[in-house]
Amino acid sequence: MVVVTAAGVAVLVNLVVYLLGRAAGGSFVFTAAQGPAEVDAVTVAGFSAVPLATGLTVVALPARRLPWVTRAGVVAGSLLAIGTIAVMTLPADFDTVSTITLALCHLTLVPILITAGLLLRPGRPGR
Repeated sequence: MVVVTAAGVAVLVNLVVYLLGRAAGGSFVFTAAQGPAEVDAVTVAGFSAVPLATGLTVVALPARRLPWVTRAGVVAGSLLAIGTIAVMTLPADFDTVSTITLALCHLTLVPILITAGLLLRPGRPGR
């Protein structure tokens, strides 16, 4: 339930951030090998939910037997969320509003990931 809830929250939060970026004038257009491409709401939702849910599932499965996995997963996931700004967002030729908006979408995953990781810890009440 933690994984599904975290993914759902990430999608909702990042769609709000994306819509605010659109309202602020972001075009979300970048140059791909085939020509101009655009990051749309479906892409934002997918890039929010899939990596987060995958990572949290990988952490949740061994968490009861290997308690250190939740801490390692939170650290690794947070570093990946932040690091992918430099690898995916900044190198693309987005306009400034789109770049800032998409970077914020990456950053919103960090507190969601930390909260989910805390909820997945073994020995937590209700776990």
